[in-house]
Amino acid sequence: MTRREFLTLIGGTATWPLVARAQQPAIPVIGYLSSGSPPGFATRLAAFRRGLQEVGYREGQNVAIEYRWAEGKDDRLAAMAADLVQRRVSVLAAPGGVSAARAAKAATTTIPIVFETGADPVAAGFVGSLGRPGANVTGVTSLNVEVGPKRFELLRQLTPTATAVALLVNPSNPNSQPVIAEARQAVRTLNLELHLLQASSDGDFDTAFAKLSELRARGLVVAPDPFFISRSGRLATLTVRHAVVAIFHTREFVVAGGLLSYGGSTAESHRQAGIYTGRVLKGDKPADLPVQQITKVELFINGNTAKALRLEIPPTLLAVADEVIE
Repeated sequence: MTRREFLTLIGGTATWPLVARAQQPAIPVIGYLSSGSPPGFATRLAAFRRGLQEVGYREGQNVAIEYRWAEGKDDRLAAMAADLVQRRVSVLAAPGGVSAARAAKAATTTIPIVFETGADPVAAGFVGSLGRPGANVTGVTSLNVEVGPKRFELLRQLTPTATAVALLVNPSNPNSQPVIAEARQAVRTLNLELHLLQASSDGDFDTAFAKLSELRARGLVVAPDPFFISRSGRLATLTVRHAVVAIFHTREFVVAGGLLSYGGSTAESHRQAGIYTGRVLKGDKPADLPVQQITKVELFINGNTAKALRLEIPPTLLAVADEVIE
């Protein structure tokens, strides 16, 4: 073998790893679009990742995730969704609310979309039917809107002498009107007066709670909303400061010091959204994946907050609670 042949052989061998790496397929990218914030949605994101792992995908190993957080400002969602579409993500995941799912659907008719919401996805216009979603959209729904009347029943149990209660809603949330309609029906059945409070920005909370004090409505239901989830800590602090018996739909509120939460299992619904996202990455078509309905409902109670409010939690509620935080 001549010197030139030897050097050619060595040089060719040195390039083999580079050629092999260049021929490896790029890992798929998930576009994750949320109305919330990383701290507020931390447990939901962990559940989403667990779902992905169940079908063989681990972030940073064989799948990448591009995150877009609107931080409770839904007017940002359209531009964020358009950006993810421009980046040609493999799947657009929109877990955690109507606004994110709506922005995703408006941004693309070709990239697969997996949503997660507590609203009715048919009424919201995301899919044609639960069994046959059609087009490029499927997802998961939980019982957060449907169990809304039950939250007022719980308020009645906790404040049996109350004559008026309040509902805090985000007027910018497109699902607020169905929530208000169900609340009005629920309080009529319970012979209670309903006061509506609104908040769509951080500056609105103090005003809303000041009005709550003026109305002397001791009971408060916080409507399901990604913006409110992201502000669970502040809401919990305000409810205790104003000595109001408050119910939200998510455990984060109770962990932060809020009294009680009752709603569909967000851990289960986001886990299922992760599973569906993984299945789409493996080749399943959204049109062939029926919308999953998560029926598990959870009740969490903060015992310390109950004591601070000098509130006696009925033993029947303590017995059925998924967790009593002390």
